Amino acid sequence: MPIETKNTLAQEIATETGENVYLCYQCVKCTSGCPLANEFDLAPNQVMRALQLGEDDRVLNSKTIWLCASCQTCVTRCPHAIDLPRINDQLAMTAKKRGIKSKVPEIAIFREVFLRYARWLGRAYEPGLIAEMNLRTRQPFKDMDMGLQMVLKRKIKLLPGFIRPPKRAKPTPQKENSIAYYPGCSLHSLSSELDHSTKAVLKEFGVELHEPEGWTCCGSSPAHSTDHLLATTMPVQNLALVEQSGYKQVVAPCAACYARFKAAQHDIAKDPALKKAVDAKIGYTYQDRVEVKSLLDVLDERVGLDAIAKRVKKPLRDLKVVSYYGCLLTRPPKVTHADHPENPVQMDRVVEKLGATALDWSFKTDCCGGALSLTRTDIVLGLTRRILDNARAVGADVVVTSCPLCHVNLDARQAALKLAKPMPILFITQLMGLAFGLAPHALALEKNMVDTRPLVQQLAAA
Repeated sequence: MPIETKNTLAQEIATETGENVYLCYQCVKCTSGCPLANEFDLAPNQVMRALQLGEDDRVLNSKTIWLCASCQTCVTRCPHAIDLPRINDQLAMTAKKRGIKSKVPEIAIFREVFLRYARWLGRAYEPGLIAEMNLRTRQPFKDMDMGLQMVLKRKIKLLPGFIRPPKRAKPTPQKENSIAYYPGCSLHSLSSELDHSTKAVLKEFGVELHEPEGWTCCGSSPAHSTDHLLATTMPVQNLALVEQSGYKQVVAPCAACYARFKAAQHDIAKDPALKKAVDAKIGYTYQDRVEVKSLLDVLDERVGLDAIAKRVKKPLRDLKVVSYYGCLLTRPPKVTHADHPENPVQMDRVVEKLGATALDWSFKTDCCGGALSLTRTDIVLGLTRRILDNARAVGADVVVTSCPLCHVNLDARQAALKLAKPMPILFITQLMGLAFGLAPHALALEKNMVDTRPLVQQLAAA
């Protein structure tokens, strides 16, 4: 329902997002939990208060609306579940429409370049994106050492592909233990370790993965912070391919892709006008028959913890592990429907079935700054160091994750952090594969940036 107010920006937010800024009563939970609050010029609660007071220029000229990493901590903890990340997105869009230049120009450039490549090529193209970003921000040699190592480890595809989705996917014969598989752009490039190890591990349980032909980029953060219709259309276009293929479920191992799929489904379910606009864009009436699953969901529900325990050939005794879920697998709960959005345990349970010790720690859902990795690397390094320091402090030997964006930050950024002792960062499927006795090459462990050979040798000697 429209808000009765003379404050045009608050009214615009209500119209475009459905969020009522006047519900905020300054409990400050958003700011207290925000990992970037110290980087903002307006704290999250101050953004809300400024909107209530009609201080439109102050908000639209702030850094905060561009720096927000959309980690969903604020909306998860807000007593009214006010979607402040969505409000920040809308404010950035409004600022752009009004000709107000971004106070963090590199982020505006990143969003523009990312979406241009996604439109042209159908998928993200990391080498082109990084090269253009470095040139336009006048940092031509930024992350050069890390990039060279990634090339040597064949983590980066130097030549782009060109993908166009079919007008309609062909129905696929259904098998009892098959599921649609949306790898997302990262698993075909920087995080191919997760692609390799996921396929290797699920094969052990007879789970067949069907990758829809012609899938395209989900839009990630640049889409939802640029155009809400675009951010909804890009995931639904891929879900439509799955639906047309005849699959009832799709697994999205990438946490960002999973989050965008779940958010799109949530938004079209509550907004018929948006649903109609998306259907018109993709030329298909999406029936919303596809259930989106994370990799952890598949391991928990389709494979099962007992089956995982029975498959273990080399129990990971004496190995102390912290499970890092990141921001988007569980938050916000109104979208993900996670039982424990702040203290998830799915991955911990898998770790225990492998024979390892799953340690409690404070950072399992903290933000690593994935959305800022190529723009404000200084912030990312600070967030990453805090996570790794806490993992070390509780006595962890290794960090496991299922998010490719988190893995890149925690694994690839350690060289820049100059840690006294590197911490191995494994995908949960890589750890599972080692316990199952699979060869390191089958799990693409040679692609990890932190050398995993000492860990593999330690486990073999145990």
